[in-house]
Amino acid sequence: MRVKFSYYLIAIAFLVFGMAFWLANLYTDWLWFSSLKYESVFTTILFSELGLRLASGLIFFIFLLVNLLLTRKFLLQKIENFRVNRKLPFDENVVVIQQNAEQWLEKINKRTVGVLFLLASVVLAFMTSGAYSGDWITLQKFLNSVEFGTTDPLFNKDIGFYVFNLPFYNFLLSFVTWTTVVTALAVAAVYFVAEAMENNGRFELLKSNRSRFHISALAAVYFVFKAIDYYLTQYSVLFSGGGVVYGAGFTDINVRLLALKVLAVLALLAAVVILINIFLRRFNLVLYSIVGIIVVSIILNGVVPYAVEKFIVEPNQYSREEPFIEDNIEFTRKAYGLDKIETAKFPAGELLEAQDIQESRETIDNIRLWDWKPLQQTYAQLQEMRLYYDFSDIDIDRYTIDGEYRQVMLAPRELNQDQLPTQAQTWVNQTLTYTHGYGVAMSPVNEVSSEGLPKFFIKDIPPKGPESIPLEHPEIYFGEKTNNYVIVNTDTKEFDYPKGDKNVYTTYKEDSGIELGSIVRRLLFAYVLSDTKLLFTGDINPDSQVLMYRNIRERVPKLAPFLSFDNDPYIVASEGKLYWMWDAYTTTNMYPYSEPFQGETNYLRNSVKVIVDAYTGDVNFYIANQEDPLIKSYSSIFPDMFKQLEEMPEDLKNHIRYPIDLFNVQAQMYTNYHMLNPQVFYNKEDRWEMPTEVFEGNEQSMEPYYTIIKMPDSDKAEFVQILPFTPTNKKNMIAWMAGRSDGENYGRLLLYEFPKQELVYGAMQIEARIDQDTTISQQLSLWDQRGSSVIRGNLLVIPVKDSIIYVEPLYLKSEQSSMPELRRVIVAHGDEIVMEPTLEQCLQRIFGEDTGVPTPPADGEPEDEPEIPDNVTIDSLVKRASQIYDEAQEQLKNGDWAAYGESQQQLKEILEQLSQQNI
Repeated sequence: MRVKFSYYLIAIAFLVFGMAFWLANLYTDWLWFSSLKYESVFTTILFSELGLRLASGLIFFIFLLVNLLLTRKFLLQKIENFRVNRKLPFDENVVVIQQNAEQWLEKINKRTVGVLFLLASVVLAFMTSGAYSGDWITLQKFLNSVEFGTTDPLFNKDIGFYVFNLPFYNFLLSFVTWTTVVTALAVAAVYFVAEAMENNGRFELLKSNRSRFHISALAAVYFVFKAIDYYLTQYSVLFSGGGVVYGAGFTDINVRLLALKVLAVLALLAAVVILINIFLRRFNLVLYSIVGIIVVSIILNGVVPYAVEKFIVEPNQYSREEPFIEDNIEFTRKAYGLDKIETAKFPAGELLEAQDIQESRETIDNIRLWDWKPLQQTYAQLQEMRLYYDFSDIDIDRYTIDGEYRQVMLAPRELNQDQLPTQAQTWVNQTLTYTHGYGVAMSPVNEVSSEGLPKFFIKDIPPKGPESIPLEHPEIYFGEKTNNYVIVNTDTKEFDYPKGDKNVYTTYKEDSGIELGSIVRRLLFAYVLSDTKLLFTGDINPDSQVLMYRNIRERVPKLAPFLSFDNDPYIVASEGKLYWMWDAYTTTNMYPYSEPFQGETNYLRNSVKVIVDAYTGDVNFYIANQEDPLIKSYSSIFPDMFKQLEEMPEDLKNHIRYPIDLFNVQAQMYTNYHMLNPQVFYNKEDRWEMPTEVFEGNEQSMEPYYTIIKMPDSDKAEFVQILPFTPTNKKNMIAWMAGRSDGENYGRLLLYEFPKQELVYGAMQIEARIDQDTTISQQLSLWDQRGSSVIRGNLLVIPVKDSIIYVEPLYLKSEQSSMPELRRVIVAHGDEIVMEPTLEQCLQRIFGEDTGVPTPPADGEPEDEPEIPDNVTIDSLVKRASQIYDEAQEQLKNGDWAAYGESQQQLKEILEQLSQQNI
């Protein structure tokens, strides 16, 4: 008795512990959602998931338990007969029952069997409901379905039926089929054991009328559901991937649809035969029905389609498949928004003159000379300041600086706690002290110092920058490197930023976290976070707050798990603060006839812009595409979640850009789906490819890139994303695509096609010309021989008026340094290709002196000769140089690269002054 009681205690303890952990996590999630003012989102998700789990679990439980209870009387009768007849032991060739088995059988009664059946039903129902509760979004989308306004060409149903309704019908069918199969197996197991007792250990199934009737009824139910499955599977031919194009083809429509209808009828007939057989008692009829369906299914779904495809379709494939190719082209273009692309002709053969360069200064002045990979290394050396700061990414954006529209590259200076010295990685430091990063580094895309380094618009700590980009709150509590929770407003001051050999400390000034004032809260979070130090630290006070899910890649998807997200969230400086801007997508794989991208989604819209405050962690979702049916459905499910784009602050709206991933997907799909003629498409006569380029010595696919240019149909420069195309198996350029980002033009895609009768150099053709230029190749070889590695940057194709110029930067990186320097720029236009220290010198060599900007100094020549005051002596200059050198060495030891760079510049100026003194 004591042993049983111990088992009960252990079981209860496990149950209580599991429930406590679940409730604790649930409550902390509620507090977290509440801190972000998304309580309604939390309750909608919770009640949807719990409601679906409760409903599915209850249905499964009732169905299974009722069927098991129907076997109880039969089982007890067989057990009683077994006890009375004393058939112990069983036949030794089958099973030998131990002596205590008879005592065990004596304890089995109606109540015991009922309890066992109840427990089995509860456990299986709990497991099943857990497996199906994750489909809560399928249920909600069904309840909030929206029409697309487009019907499929086969069944004439609105696309919304396939996106919202059909997944739910399949979900229901899967659930009831699973419930029926599990129940049938459980019931069969009971009858199996019961009849074995009656037959002295010989296992015989369906010997009794009762077992035949019961299992046959469940089998009939299964075949009814199988008939429904065949019926719903008809719609799946619209997503067939076995033909010449994705979607229903000739064989699908003329063979597979008929086969599915026949199989549906046969499944219903099998259900009827099984029920009739209950009275006829001819088990062979059931067997023949099941085997017949399997054989017919193999013939109709395998043999016949193969024969039709081989002997009817393939000999005349295009004529048979032409209408379905047209459907595939039409629906794929709609699904990816390719039908909205505006096309125009681009001459490209024109040669530019100096006046054209003058009139295109906004384009020329924003040509990106810095690639993000080498620039990231340079930023790390010049602006990380301390070991624990990290520039994890370089973002590209545009700002109006001193009245000029400038393209810039910027990076957030995040705090990476993993890079703290090992002895400093204490709980206090990681949880209470080192809580946030600080500021950004920003540089123009085209400006280079005489040392080959970027010129900064914003630099150092605290940030120094132009008045047009103030940063009163440069702290970054939420970012891409903030992977752990922190506690703020404690008795321990937070490290803010380094200042010389000292540190500046601060206190969090918002209430966006979760308060930890009470001992109950501390107990709760210590339990959930598995951190007992929360209970014993004396630094937490009534105003302390815990900041959780600080990594935006975890924070935002936790709020909106039904959205997909771009791979590149980017930092924005606006109104004195830092924000993360992140593009979110609505997707589905249920758009008829639409070709899936990389085998996954076949519908894509950038319907949401997400803004995350880097200081407070506040998250806002703005609808960027009002026409998208999926976002309409999500807005109906979560009415308090989304805001209109017009509600976004105007300054933040100026930094919206065409998303990288969307543009890339559309560009790749367009390589095939620009062909509108079905025969051209079938033959792949005009297929395009993504171009390749040489980067760091290796050939790679060219990535889309942002730039500021004046579009052919516009009278002012704008921020666009560009990518050229090449024909298949050829290297020349055939067209270029631009995604627009500014103002009313946001979201527009334009494609400019080059004349097919004229040669327009592609990226790899320009790369080959660079390799073949003797002057350039000799210089590159010379640098390599001197111990420096040459990094060939991204080749940019820049449209200027009705022509194209090509720009490729060259970086040098010594073996001893990890800091690339921009040392040369290569420019190609027409038949000319030149390499000079600066872009302006390249342009002046090609177009002459009058390009609109004064000639820059020769390489190595100082830009301005320093003037020496009369009272400065040689001794004072030498003394000052020695002092600056000592300071520079100390700065180098401390890793203060910005100050070290300034000291080096001061030394250079002093040396120039000494040179003028003839020293």
